[in-house]
Amino acid sequence: MKGLYAESHFFPISGQRITMKDSFGRQINYLRISVTDRCNLRCRYCMPEEGIESKLGHEGVLSLEAFARVVRLAAQVGIRKVRLTGGEPLVRRNIPQLIRYIADVPQIDDIALTTNGILFAPMAEELKAAGLNRVNISLDSFKEDRFRFITRVGNLDQAKKAIFKALELKMNPVKINTVVIRGFNDDEILDFARLAYDYPLHVRFIEFMPVGDLLYWKKDRLMKTDEILEMVKKQFLLTRFKDIRGSGPARYYKAEGGKGSIGFISPMSNHFCAQCNRIRMTADGMIRGCLYDKREVNLRPSLENGSDEEILNLLIETITQKPARHMMDSGWGAKNERKMFQIGG
Repeated sequence: MKGLYAESHFFPISGQRITMKDSFGRQINYLRISVTDRCNLRCRYCMPEEGIESKLGHEGVLSLEAFARVVRLAAQVGIRKVRLTGGEPLVRRNIPQLIRYIADVPQIDDIALTTNGILFAPMAEELKAAGLNRVNISLDSFKEDRFRFITRVGNLDQAKKAIFKALELKMNPVKINTVVIRGFNDDEILDFARLAYDYPLHVRFIEFMPVGDLLYWKKDRLMKTDEILEMVKKQFLLTRFKDIRGSGPARYYKAEGGKGSIGFISPMSNHFCAQCNRIRMTADGMIRGCLYDKREVNLRPSLENGSDEEILNLLIETITQKPARHMMDSGWGAKNERKMFQIGG
């Protein structure tokens, strides 16, 4: 095997498009951008109840134009898919304008959004008109009291409206991201699976993972994918389903007679790093090769005073330094390190 941070290479393909492979042969074509570290919810496994202790001020967050510049340059080294995350991306002002900027980059063929859904329905038509292709909605319970408990401040009806608005607008595939937490929502697994049976939705069960030093994470709350899958199989006849658009690390199954699909994301029990195709950008201009890699490359000075070539070189450096796999099993780390909401989930 090559060294952990061996040189990356360009591979020209048809139409003058470029793909870029890291030192482990993975094609890197996916950029996740956290447009803000702010959120309108306070989910217990993600953010402290009082919110962010030291928010990035207005001057600390990159402008929409700076994000757009990075996307334009990233497209030159093979990025084809962009996902906007947060925090909650829809609390960022003028987010449709950023989507329009990205949609104007000819190489980008997929623009997606991960949201808690609270603000989505009233904005959905404008977002689609701007160029948003599809949406993932994070939802951990269909029970009002539990939804309020896990989010602390959320409104379940607004999240439900988001799901069906996305279906109405045919922002397919519409995905539901459900973190399974033993003792909290594991008795709703079949309810979520039934949702994918009754509607053309793609429900993905995600293993509970440590994403910060918050006290809500406990190892005994982890329910592994194999256990979740066996539970679903007792109710539904499942067959492996072909990859769907933006399938990422999920393994998908189709329930016989169902309209959607059921997916499983297993960061803890069966890491998917060998297929990882992404890099990440934070709201303040740091680039990471992996959610769990503590090293970051700072684009901000080059965005403010540098050339496009400098930024391209930094993007290449990030891909070059992308590690072979995450080290999630060892926990998140020190209290002063970034949390998930500051990096983008």
